[in-house]
Amino acid sequence: MNQIPRVHFAHLPTAVEEMPRLSAALGGPKLLIKRDDMTGLAFGGNKTRKLEFLVAEARAQGACMLITGGAMQSNHCRQTAAAAARFGMECILVLAGSHQDQPSANLMLDFLFDADVVWVEQREERDAKLREIYETAQKSDCKPYLVPYGGSSPTGALGYAFAIQELMQQGVQPDWIVFGTSSGGTHAGLVLGQRVFGFQGNVLGISIDEPAARLKEHVAALASEASFKLGEPHVFSPQDVFASDEYCQAGYGVFGAGEREAITLFAQKEGILLDPVYTGRAAAGLINLIRNGFFKKDDTILFWNTGGQPALFAEQYQSAVLG
Repeated sequence: MNQIPRVHFAHLPTAVEEMPRLSAALGGPKLLIKRDDMTGLAFGGNKTRKLEFLVAEARAQGACMLITGGAMQSNHCRQTAAAAARFGMECILVLAGSHQDQPSANLMLDFLFDADVVWVEQREERDAKLREIYETAQKSDCKPYLVPYGGSSPTGALGYAFAIQELMQQGVQPDWIVFGTSSGGTHAGLVLGQRVFGFQGNVLGISIDEPAARLKEHVAALASEASFKLGEPHVFSPQDVFASDEYCQAGYGVFGAGEREAITLFAQKEGILLDPVYTGRAAAGLINLIRNGFFKKDDTILFWNTGGQPALFAEQYQSAVLG
């Protein structure tokens, strides 16, 4: 296997914990949780694993600036800004939304980490603005590195290929891994790690905002590209990717009854916090699948908590979370 440049700063391995009270409340199979909300960088989250590889690649290329984009409450942007601050790099974030006089939650942290924020009104405008900013920065004395949305590149996906190895080294072999999937990097890494390290369970992504067919094609392609970086080429097809889009019809960031119940149950039964956009929606899907008998009673299911809790304190979600 190729030696991959990596900067070690995440708090790894993250813990695997049992959730007996939640399992009893649902009358369902044994539930575990992988605590990637505790990866250590700026309140943690799944992007930290990816950034270990992305920051290493940026530094190897001589970059001194990270440029990326996302939603106004992007967990990815929060962790990227924190990584830039930690390694003495400049950071520019292109966010969809409008200027906030009193920024809250992730956005507040972006400013605290001294990131420069550029606003675009619509998500569709971000690509063009990112490219414009990146091309302008290339003409400056500070070489930029363009971090893809969600850190979801072949390089970033490696973070979750090695996360599967970590899980297996912890002696944990669940029948199912369930998690939220959107930009596809976490999903692709888990699928790649499943094959490379011989994980025997199933990997199920609950889509946050993408149709399942598109997501499967993207994840398969990303996992295939990432495998070449390992020096162990594999070709993945959409049939190798397991994803459900049954729970994302309301749209990205739309908070509903399912997310509210999931957040409440995890908090009141296990003292674990989920976020309103990603883990809340993924957990709502998990709960619904359990109630509908999708899993066997003797299955062991691991919910991979990818973080995002600062969004609980965003102005648009605070009152909605408590109903």
